[in-house]
Amino acid sequence: MADTMQFDLVSPERRLASMEVTSVQIPGADGDMTAMEGHAPTITTLRPGVLTVDGPDGTQAYVVTGGFAEISSRGVSVLAERAVVKGDMTQDQLDEMVEEAKTTYAKAKEAFANEPGPVDDAAKLLSDMVAMGDEIGLSAKQPNL
Repeated sequence: MADTMQFDLVSPERRLASMEVTSVQIPGADGDMTAMEGHAPTITTLRPGVLTVDGPDGTQAYVVTGGFAEISSRGVSVLAERAVVKGDMTQDQLDEMVEEAKTTYAKAKEAFANEPGPVDDAAKLLSDMVAMGDEIGLSAKQPNL
């Protein structure tokens, strides 16, 4: 059997997972990554997406938005702004997340009219939310950018 490592997933509401796993697929802000036993120590920010863990008990998937993942010699710890078991995610929850991202984008456009950096970041957040909905099989109402 492959080497395992400790995996913990925590959101502000509760601890969603604490288990031994063989790999963790992380939706990082700078690109997706897979952590396995022996991975170099790393800290990355999360983008909205699906975090998938493989272990002796099978595969588990979680929808995450924002936060951090720390890969260390002890395993992987994820502190997510919001995390939901993928199978428990509802259309209403996705709609709420997309609306929050739309509001953030509108505020950034207003506050940073001539500064593309923050506006681009907010547009990417909104785009990531819509893409996450597609990935989990829920449909986001297409935003007007």
